[in-house]
Amino acid sequence: MTLIIHPHFHKRYTGVTRHVESVVPSLVKDLGSETRVMGSALSEDLPRITWPELLRRSRMEPVVWHAHRNNELLAGMLLKLVGRQVRLVFTRHTSMEPSGFTRFLARGADALVSLTRQVAEVMGLPSTVISHGIDLKRFHPPEDRAKAWERLGQGRRFGVGVIGRVRKEKGQGDFLEAVRPLLPGYPEWQSVLVGLAKGSDLEWINGLRAGIEDRVSLVGEQSVIEPWYQGLTVLVHPSYVEGYSLVHVEAMASGCCVVASKLPYLDTLIEHGRTGFFFEPGDAKALRELLDMLMREPERAREVGRNAAEEARRRCGVEHEAHALGSLYRTLVGR
Repeated sequence: MTLIIHPHFHKRYTGVTRHVESVVPSLVKDLGSETRVMGSALSEDLPRITWPELLRRSRMEPVVWHAHRNNELLAGMLLKLVGRQVRLVFTRHTSMEPSGFTRFLARGADALVSLTRQVAEVMGLPSTVISHGIDLKRFHPPEDRAKAWERLGQGRRFGVGVIGRVRKEKGQGDFLEAVRPLLPGYPEWQSVLVGLAKGSDLEWINGLRAGIEDRVSLVGEQSVIEPWYQGLTVLVHPSYVEGYSLVHVEAMASGCCVVASKLPYLDTLIEHGRTGFFFEPGDAKALRELLDMLMREPERAREVGRNAAEEARRRCGVEHEAHALGSLYRTLVGR
């Protein structure tokens, strides 16, 4: 049997963290593979392996080291010097232009995985396109969204907000520009920003919130994110660039009405007007028009959220990703 390792050498809880926490149990359950993790910021429930055990076993049996970051791939390259049958897989999670160093490292992997065709094109190296799936037992609609929102303690009746690291390129500024003039006319709606904000980013976002702090909550990074998806009625994703954001599919699976900037890969996931809504990246006016409609007609938002949940349940389960990865691993080990 092949030993599969998903390292996580990062101190913060990110979308990559959620990906690892979703796909590892599915690899264990659905494929019957021995899959372990290493590193920090991961759930204690995941099966782990120590360096001494890994080094010992890498000399005797096939090992697939599946890295998600440059430092993890570097560690895998060192492991390959020790192990006789170590194969390296590297997933590229962003569509941003990679550095020369990242490309250099990626060429050292035995297989490159891209989340979308766009990511593959930007990398400019042979790769297999495998999109992320999610744990549908973890991300699902609440029994009662009104009560789920009430439990979050944000006040008012409905929630609209952004989930993700607070940065200019993530578009929270466009969200605030869009929603600020709407808030006086919709007293039942509360806005929230869920995500880490620090340093100059914190100063920037607090400057934009000036005068409306009571209507736009800044709740910080949340290690348990599911209650926020279940409480929000409308989830805005205004990012300028992404490789493949888990926020879209997690929100859809949770029954949120997703309003997203139209990134290149999203038209394969969201059907405008039925399972979500699009606006051009950076177009705060178009975003405001969509939010005005949904805040005026919350039942429309609920209907779109229900459609989105059904679509996610049909197409976005993590087992699809696990099967694709399992096939890739078997091909590598069989070479």
